[in-house]
Amino acid sequence: MPPQPRDEHAEPKADTTAALTAAMAAGDERAVEQFYRAYFDRLYSLARKITWRDESFCLDVVQDAVLRIIRAIKPVQTEAQFLAWLRLVVQTTAYDHLRVERRRVQHEAEMIELRSCDEFPYGLWDDDQQQWLKQRLEEFDPQLVQMIERRFERRGTLKRIGELFGLSIGTIDGRLRRAIQELRERAAEELEPLE
Repeated sequence: MPPQPRDEHAEPKADTTAALTAAMAAGDERAVEQFYRAYFDRLYSLARKITWRDESFCLDVVQDAVLRIIRAIKPVQTEAQFLAWLRLVVQTTAYDHLRVERRRVQHEAEMIELRSCDEFPYGLWDDDQQQWLKQRLEEFDPQLVQMIERRFERRGTLKRIGELFGLSIGTIDGRLRRAIQELRERAAEELEPLE
């Protein structure tokens, strides 16, 4: 279909932004619904561009951004102003979500560090028990023994050990926990209890 000639006498398309934002600010549910249908795709696309995250994460960002928009909306005269404000709200919300996730991941890593740091009783056993421990460690994979030594003798962090061995914090933590559990079980069978 060939392009239609432009009618130079036609009225330019009216900017309905002022009416929409005024109705939203007044609490009109239909206006909020109209806004959501008209702008959701833009908000979602913007969240994806800002965060580079998966659909679920971006939908959470958009949901929170829409709630912020509904709570803080004031009448705006032009769509350009409205779009600039929407971008700012989505951007701020996305950064907040990224910040919260980064803190959560950091907190979880710190909790893993705290949980496993003092679980191994190096230096607390008598000579016979330490000799028993050295013999049991000789039965382990040499790489695992190095991880145990770095973690408990040298007080190395899981992050640093992971970097040295090219493994994730979770992998290092899991291997150390399994080794400690195995040593505890064998110690319970083979050694007299500590007093």
